[in-house]
Amino acid sequence: MATHDKRYVIIGNGIAGTTAAETLRKLDPNCSIHLITNEPYPLYNRVSLPRFLQGVLPEQKVMIRDFAWHEQRRICLLTETLVTEVNTDERVVVTESGQHFPYDALLIASGGWAKPLQVPGAAGTKHIYNFVTLDDTKTIIARILESRTALAYGGSFISYELCDGFAMRKLETTWLMRGPYWLRNCLDPEGGEIVDAIARRFGVNVIHGDEISEVVARDGVPAYVKTKQGREIQADIIGVGLGITLNTSFLKGTPIEVRTGVVVNEYLETNVPHVYAAGDVAEFYDPTIGRHHTMGTWDNALAHGRIAGINMAGGHEPYVDVPTYTSPLFDVNIAVIGTAESNNPELESVSLREPGEKGHENYRKLFLRDNKLVGAVMIGSPKGRKKLVELIRNQQVLASPAEREAVLTLK
Repeated sequence: MATHDKRYVIIGNGIAGTTAAETLRKLDPNCSIHLITNEPYPLYNRVSLPRFLQGVLPEQKVMIRDFAWHEQRRICLLTETLVTEVNTDERVVVTESGQHFPYDALLIASGGWAKPLQVPGAAGTKHIYNFVTLDDTKTIIARILESRTALAYGGSFISYELCDGFAMRKLETTWLMRGPYWLRNCLDPEGGEIVDAIARRFGVNVIHGDEISEVVARDGVPAYVKTKQGREIQADIIGVGLGITLNTSFLKGTPIEVRTGVVVNEYLETNVPHVYAAGDVAEFYDPTIGRHHTMGTWDNALAHGRIAGINMAGGHEPYVDVPTYTSPLFDVNIAVIGTAESNNPELESVSLREPGEKGHENYRKLFLRDNKLVGAVMIGSPKGRKKLVELIRNQQVLASPAEREAVLTLK
């Protein structure tokens, strides 16, 4: 019986999808690889978008791959192509334009869509932006250059990155969030205070416990917003960081299990044979906490892509890693390591706040499950971060207050 070369289809060309494609080509020189994205670009560095927004990094430094890189590796990159259907019985992916791509193994690495601002006055008003893609960033920069006032809305990483970009570009900036402090799923009130102090040092007006109730527009552009607490905040530009909706709608009607994300085991396999998921969209099994969850970090997506590529090509390698997300927070740094979830009842936490260098404060919070270190958050000095990663990887037991204190003060 004749056999054909393996056919791989990957939905999404972010770091997870592109890494999987590169891995597959190395492991299977004769296979065909179709890499499908709704964006117009090859892979770019989403982690670099905040610095591009601030004006400290040029656009060319954001790009990681070009079209020639894909051609040289015989990876068929299909840009501006939207997947609308997956038929797991026939093993075919269908696009909006009616193209059909048969597969022997499929990777879903489709990421998510930013949640829009849905309040009276928002629909049809220009200059209300999400901040997820390169095109988002370019459009925001163009509006910043003709603006005086800005509003960053939300308590997420994206909202503070917008706030940072607006402030660095010398706009009169307000940061509005519903929660009592930023990143409330990771931090505590003390950590939140430190972040507020950093933002205020850059002239940002930080407001907690309030929400936008209405956008008041003039001539189709924002003039100001009204809040539920009765405030009126001027804004020529509004940046929104209210989280993402994972992109799984094209899987509707398939037997592929979807909860928050596409459910996979430790090998990144779904419940349907020959179908895998990776990156933000994957709800994966994490052995450090003994359950499934999603994680929207670059490190996690990169590691997922490598493991998915290996296993699609016939390997059987589990995903075991300690993902780390680091980002500039105005003039200091923040790192989130492993599983850092303040709202997880299975985890306990301890934290330390202390004076740092140049008038800054350092903050460190550890997360433990059954006395084992599973995650950490660091604001300020990065000293000791690599040791923390190793302790999490080794499932270090920290039962006594003295042991925990020693890790909190690691240098």
